Amino acid sequence: MSPNPTDDTRLQILHAAVERILHYGYSKTTMAEIARDCNMSAGNIYRFFASKLDIAEAMAHKFNEESYLTFAKIVARPESAANRLRELFHYELARTFSAIEEEAKILEVAEVLGRERPLYMNDKLAKERVFLVQILEAGVKAGEFRPLANLNEAAEMWQSALMKFRFPQLFSKLTLPQLQRELDGVMDLLLAGVSVGAIVPAPWDGLTPSTEEVCPTSSVSFPSSSIKIDQ
Repeated sequence: MSPNPTDDTRLQILHAAVERILHYGYSKTTMAEIARDCNMSAGNIYRFFASKLDIAEAMAHKFNEESYLTFAKIVARPESAANRLRELFHYELARTFSAIEEEAKILEVAEVLGRERPLYMNDKLAKERVFLVQILEAGVKAGEFRPLANLNEAAEMWQSALMKFRFPQLFSKLTLPQLQRELDGVMDLLLAGVSVGAIVPAPWDGLTPSTEEVCPTSSVSFPSSSIKIDQ
């Protein structure tokens, strides 16, 4: 099959955008500059990407596609389900941490997507859950994990518990070894929870009351003059 010219042009634009954004940052990059780097008019570039935000999302999808290829290899390994889960999350942590350390401007793209395109992260998590469900299912079938009523929901809760390690530099200033230590600790707890001997607690019906019920907002104001600061 002959290559699609449209796909080639989109890829050219994406490569030019990545180079410029990683050098100058997302906020300091314009569509006109990307178009100039591709030797095309600013108007023509909009035929392929409706906005700079669409280009940023395409960058992220391209980065994720490489992860999914590795996830598939991890799922296929003749290892215990526990080891495969550990490897998957350690791989993602190390890859993302290193990418941001090497190219700090990636963090700005992640922040923009988190703020402007929340559905992007939902899509990423859904695609990742496909691999997590396969590992959890294998663990249950092998008798390594206890029976789980809803594998997709279990995978979702696993992701929620490990959200700090998704884009680690967004949440902390820890080094990679420190984050890896924390990840191992959380993984130990999660794996204990799905182990054959784990005791599942009874459902909790004490729903958390709203903040207003617990800590009602006070209408009393405190003038700044009443606050004394020792010199």
